[in-house]
Amino acid sequence: MIEYPVQFQDEFDIIIIGAGHSGCEAALASARLGCRTLMLTLNLDKIAWQPCNPAVGAPAKSQLTHEVDALGGEIGKMADRTYLQKRVLNSSRGPAVWALRAQTDKREYSRVMRGIVENQENLTIREGMATDLVLGKNEEIIGVQTYFGTAFKCQAVILTTGTFLGGIIWVGNKSMPAGRAGEFAAIGLTETLNQLGFETGRLKTGTPARVDKRSVDFSKMEPQPGDEDVRWFSFDPEVWVERKQMSCYLTRTTAKTHQLIRDNLHLSPVYGGWVDAKGPRYCPSIEDKIVRFADKESHQIFIEPEGRDIPELYIQGFSTGLPENLQLEMLHSLPGLENCVMLRPAYAVEYDYLPATQCYPTMMTKKIAGLFCAGQINGTTGYEEAAAQGIVAGINAVRFVKNQEMIILPREGSYIGTLLDDLCTKDLREPYRMLTSRSEYRLILRSDNADQRLTPLGREVGLIDDRRWELFQSKQEKIAAEKERLHETRIKENDEIGQQIVADTGQKIKGSITLADLLRRPGFHYVDLERYDLSNPNLNRAEKEGAEIDIKYSGYIQRQQNQIDQISRHANRPLPAEIDYMKIDTLSMESREKLTKVKPLTIGQASRIGGVNPADINALLIYLEMRNRQKVRLVE
Repeated sequence: MIEYPVQFQDEFDIIIIGAGHSGCEAALASARLGCRTLMLTLNLDKIAWQPCNPAVGAPAKSQLTHEVDALGGEIGKMADRTYLQKRVLNSSRGPAVWALRAQTDKREYSRVMRGIVENQENLTIREGMATDLVLGKNEEIIGVQTYFGTAFKCQAVILTTGTFLGGIIWVGNKSMPAGRAGEFAAIGLTETLNQLGFETGRLKTGTPARVDKRSVDFSKMEPQPGDEDVRWFSFDPEVWVERKQMSCYLTRTTAKTHQLIRDNLHLSPVYGGWVDAKGPRYCPSIEDKIVRFADKESHQIFIEPEGRDIPELYIQGFSTGLPENLQLEMLHSLPGLENCVMLRPAYAVEYDYLPATQCYPTMMTKKIAGLFCAGQINGTTGYEEAAAQGIVAGINAVRFVKNQEMIILPREGSYIGTLLDDLCTKDLREPYRMLTSRSEYRLILRSDNADQRLTPLGREVGLIDDRRWELFQSKQEKIAAEKERLHETRIKENDEIGQQIVADTGQKIKGSITLADLLRRPGFHYVDLERYDLSNPNLNRAEKEGAEIDIKYSGYIQRQQNQIDQISRHANRPLPAEIDYMKIDTLSMESREKLTKVKPLTIGQASRIGGVNPADINALLIYLEMRNRQKVRLVE
């Protein structure tokens, strides 16, 4: 670290180190809120790059994306502008787990985002490697220094360094310093943070090989087309432009694939012993899958395009750190890829991170005033998790500079709040990925109502302009009016429409029934009201769905609240020492492993173990109740 006095070349309010998804959200929030902002990046050509899968969304991650957009962020708009394909996952289940996923054009995404940040007022972008922090007499942030000695003055710094801090990439037992393939690692900052008393650790992630689509036989694979009815991440209709979609494909590993991996495990960085950093539990390498799920005969592998105008295909589910020549042999063992040409090898990357328990939920560090951390440096994985942290860090850095009270998002109000609460309170020692099961409030924290929950806050802090605010207010007013109409409008059993509904559904109407009660019936939806000319034709799809979901699932939401209250009441309930958690199949595997290792004494202790989610606590309470009932029956 460097102490004042220092000769500064230029002065800014806030400096963001890194220009990935977290850095871009932080920089845009800072600049849009009126602070003079500098974003330092190692490579101006890789702004908002997607080094792993070029995709946005999926379970829980889509909720984060919707929430960032509701606050006034950019990632949702970017996915809507640059998608190659869109699909809604879990569409046959309830709205709490509906998950929009977009395969995006990697180069277009980066190019469009670069145009946005380059044209943003108050935002300066500069290529350079930040290697040191400049501190004042009271150990407060006053500047940043780069590798070649240039210093910039500021009042706050946001670290969004991704996998670049001390980054090393591995292919087999070969390694080189790099944040990702073809790019320098960042040096110096880790040492500075250690000098300041921060704890740092090492994590690992990886990415699969890319192959030439012209060398792939798609006839041997199962097509995975996009949805005809395209949905959107952003609540802003200005970015809703439908594009021609590209298909993804599904293939599977074979017995040959598995044998190749088993025979060569000793050549991988992890199993060979060269890397001991923890990798992501929910996005394991293919060798981890073969070891952990030895009973499985095959694993799904998705073949996904990386762009409209490039031949590269992403081999999702086939991340590895095995040697390059072996990777090609493994690829050739997959149906449809027998003659594929590998354009880029897979690799593993390990990097430095700061356990986020050293941060407040505002994203500011506890040790140094004005120093914020966001994204993978906090031990997370995923573009969506990074963007969510970035926008919060950007907002709060501005409020710090302006001496305003910083915002803390409560976990019951958003997935972002759940994410930040988990990071700052649980001692997580492996890359954190957002899952729906991590939130005990997931029936309330849906994608469709993210704007209802967070746009007022975005307006309050200054990121939602008048046009967006008027759109939001109009939508909420229409939903409220429609819910009132549905509760007040009745149909009678002897009416022509009533008789038709009974005939079609086989469900009786006793006397009369409101349209709201009709919607509460299983299998009856707003689209059915349209069939009987009972809908409001002046509403768009989002408004109709909003009204239906609020009515249809009101009972489930109340039931979930009761479960939450029950968990609070049972915090001091003892857990018998003889419980075999590995046999409780309603618990997640991560929870079973953590509970077995820690052996908590009470439900309250179990709930505070990193990796044990509120849904697991509820499952544990149910297990204990069933266990007690069995004991009672045996006594009787």
